[in-house]
Amino acid sequence: MNPILDVRHLHVFFDTYGGTVQAVRGVDFTLEKGETLAIVGESGSGKSVTVKALMGLVAKPAGHIPEGEILFEGKDLTKLSDKEMQKIRGKDISMIFQDPMTSLNPTMKVGKQIMESLILHQKLSKSEARNRAVELLDLVGIPDSASRMNQYPHQFSGGMRQRVVIAIALACNPKVLLADEPTTALDVTIQAQILELMKEIQRKMDTSIIFITHDLGVVANVADRVAVMYAGKIVEIGTVDDIFYHPKHPYTWGLLGSMPTVDSEDEKLMAIPGTPPDLINPPKGDPFAARNEYAMQIDLEEEPPMFKVSDTHYAATWLLHDDAPDVEPPEAVKKRMKGIAKGNLSAGKENR
Repeated sequence: MNPILDVRHLHVFFDTYGGTVQAVRGVDFTLEKGETLAIVGESGSGKSVTVKALMGLVAKPAGHIPEGEILFEGKDLTKLSDKEMQKIRGKDISMIFQDPMTSLNPTMKVGKQIMESLILHQKLSKSEARNRAVELLDLVGIPDSASRMNQYPHQFSGGMRQRVVIAIALACNPKVLLADEPTTALDVTIQAQILELMKEIQRKMDTSIIFITHDLGVVANVADRVAVMYAGKIVEIGTVDDIFYHPKHPYTWGLLGSMPTVDSEDEKLMAIPGTPPDLINPPKGDPFAARNEYAMQIDLEEEPPMFKVSDTHYAATWLLHDDAPDVEPPEAVKKRMKGIAKGNLSAGKENR
């Protein structure tokens, strides 16, 4: 079966006064119908830029895609004009942004904001669009939806505003939903409600979701597969079980080791030393080498290929080469893996 989205060797660069920032450098992944793919990594790893490229929202002229393809149902989105992308954006591919207050127009009633895309993309009349907007507010769990259509964003709580943003994103029954840290600005209880809402909506609508987050607790709770990004590249990708129980890249070990579990709350969490590389002048070899205690000489000289671990699991680390020494994850990471197996992931427990 062909994937609904197929990203091939995607590069996204930004021209600045200091030089060209290579924000995304050769990203490859697929998204199947009804699947949730989580993309995780530190700030600056290229997660948000990647999904903005999928939406055609890379700021021009500074931002540009010098190389790569984004195939949506076989059509390369990088070759479309802005006008052609407008027909896809919101209708076939929608996005939920991190902060609902910056996503909503504070001067416009929420009902009208939902109705806009219905009238534009679905060609509904105003009365039809209004009825559909009420249904969408009901779907995302906003009580007394008919009367709340006439309220402004400031009259909603943070969690309710995010539900409105989700309703807008779902208005045209998109085939792909891009969620860029949609729960980061919310407290843990509301976060859990929003995550459960998104899973329920996916079950009902069979929507494919790309979920951007730095919170591995969220990943464990919502994703089918996980892509770990570092310095503009995917360094490991696999199923949730592959990444949480059999991680192979030292960067993934660092992310897992820095994640609290119920069993580890009195322990000192791991910290990844150093900072990500300068993407104006990316390093010659493995971009993680300077922060990797297991780095070998080849890591400083040559970028590792994506080694196949299994049919579902791939990682870009020289530690997987036949001639590499046998290195296992640190004990702190093994403890996290055991904690996850027991269901003791702190963020995951709160999100259930």
